[in-house]
Amino acid sequence: MTNAAPQSEPATPILSVNNIEVIYDHVILVLKGVSLTVPKGGITALLGANGAGKTTTLKAISNLLHAERGEVTKGTIVFEGDEIQSLSPNQLVRRGCIQVMEGRHCFGHLSVEDNLMTGAFTRRDGAAAIRADLDLVYEYFPRLKVRRTSQAGYTSGGEQQITAIGRALMSKPKMILLDEPSMGLAPQLVEEIFEIVKKLNEEQGVSFLLAEQNTNIALRYAKYGYILESGRIVLDGEAQALRENEDVKEFYLGVAGEGRKSFKDVKHYKRRKRWLA
Repeated sequence: MTNAAPQSEPATPILSVNNIEVIYDHVILVLKGVSLTVPKGGITALLGANGAGKTTTLKAISNLLHAERGEVTKGTIVFEGDEIQSLSPNQLVRRGCIQVMEGRHCFGHLSVEDNLMTGAFTRRDGAAAIRADLDLVYEYFPRLKVRRTSQAGYTSGGEQQITAIGRALMSKPKMILLDEPSMGLAPQLVEEIFEIVKKLNEEQGVSFLLAEQNTNIALRYAKYGYILESGRIVLDGEAQALRENEDVKEFYLGVAGEGRKSFKDVKHYKRRKRWLA
């Protein structure tokens, strides 16, 4: 008698976002019941057009909404088993959840190396450990070592993007929320950045949640994806399945269709209800 192969258990989530709503200025409802999970050691893509709610989702997770008069009004956000809505951004950084913001935010008046060192501000494990991690960042980003004394504001867009990612690495992250890493960059640089994301995931075990408009490249590197439209998750699934989905091809991978203005207009698609009990 042949024994049945044991079923593999689902990966433990490092992050669970459970049915959250986000309101700005007490009146503008931006996220409407968003739920997603990121497995520990995984790469997950959060996809959608500009204005779909991707950046708001990341800022809700990293607790940066209050600076923009936004707040999570419903649902929960759980990181490594603990609810984190009440934590300050710096407390969340200490726990290992770091956001690399859209637009390659660097301190333009500081050198590249000084920018990287600001990422270690919350660490308390000594100068030797920090120096070792700086050397590791230079191994992943050799261009930064060459440019380490240059003023960050005068470096290229690609160099500023990898400086921002390198700065996040200096905080010893368990998870990086990466917002639009491809924005404004040449295709070759975009490939280089996503290859580095893959290496950091495989070699350092860093989990990633990628918010990205470039659906094509995001689904090549992610294992799982969620598609946002107008503040709701309208589709999710394994990256390979999303790449092969005819509707995703039409609306997000450049295969044009006529007469449809949004993903919601697909007649044969039934939106999956994601409300939690």
